[in-house]
Amino acid sequence: MPKAEYISSSVDETIRIGFELGKQLESGDVVCLEGDLGAGKTHFVKGVASFFGIEPEKVSSPTYTLIHEYSGDLPVYHFDCYRLKHEQEALEIGAEEYFYGDGVCLVEWPEKIGGLIPEDAIRVEISHIPGNKRKIIIHQKQ
Repeated sequence: MPKAEYISSSVDETIRIGFELGKQLESGDVVCLEGDLGAGKTHFVKGVASFFGIEPEKVSSPTYTLIHEYSGDLPVYHFDCYRLKHEQEALEIGAEEYFYGDGVCLVEWPEKIGGLIPEDAIRVEISHIPGNKRKIIIHQKQ
């Protein structure tokens, strides 16, 4: 699986890297965002969303609501599965319909619903590295 690696030194850079990935996305794509709390997953989503014409200020973590829907050039669906205990909870909110729908899905904490994630999902790993920087690895779909 081809991958690209980036080093981000700021929130703005993380948003810009997300924007660049947004250029490659199309309807039906699912992007899984992996990383510790505070790694920058939501900032990355802000960048992707901004490519689709959604103001970054409108993007926030859906930790308590599980999903935020944003209307842009393509619909953007932002999931946060951190609080889920079972895959069934994701099924109850219609996750599979989103994953195989007409928008772009961005999923934080995808390991919580691993069995539901499409096999061709794009994986983004964000990790803290020394110097208050982030390493961002994007594993493209095959």
